[in-house]
Amino acid sequence: MKKAILMFAAVGAMLFTGCKDNASDKVKAENVEASAERDAKETVYPEITFEETEFDFGNIAKGTNVEHVFKFENTGNAPLVITNASSSCGCTVPEYHKNETIAPGETGEMLVKFNGSGNGQVTKTVTVSANTESGKEQIKIKAFVEADETAS
Repeated sequence: MKKAILMFAAVGAMLFTGCKDNASDKVKAENVEASAERDAKETVYPEITFEETEFDFGNIAKGTNVEHVFKFENTGNAPLVITNASSSCGCTVPEYHKNETIAPGETGEMLVKFNGSGNGQVTKTVTVSANTESGKEQIKIKAFVEADETAS
């Protein structure tokens, strides 16, 4: 019984003496500023800005290989890294420098090749995965694939 009373007395003494100072008075202003600055830097993302997000090849003969270079700039405040680029079908192939760091203000290029498959108006989408805030950007190519004359 004596041990229980002594234990309650010790716990009570610690509670009363440990909480007498206001914890917010111990926070240093320069530490608050430094942590706010650090947190602000963590929310800075790169931005990929393409000169054009869509390109039209016009009329092409079926099976004609065409390609176009999409130019872009990192208009954000952090280094840009393109981790993947994939097309909506196998007839369209994007080529880029995978995992290359593009500093803010620098430019880059992505080559998109199309093999002229399909008939009539064709639109293909390339999805670019990068470390931007949205994580994905899209560019498109269009062409009117003319029917093969020997198929008639």
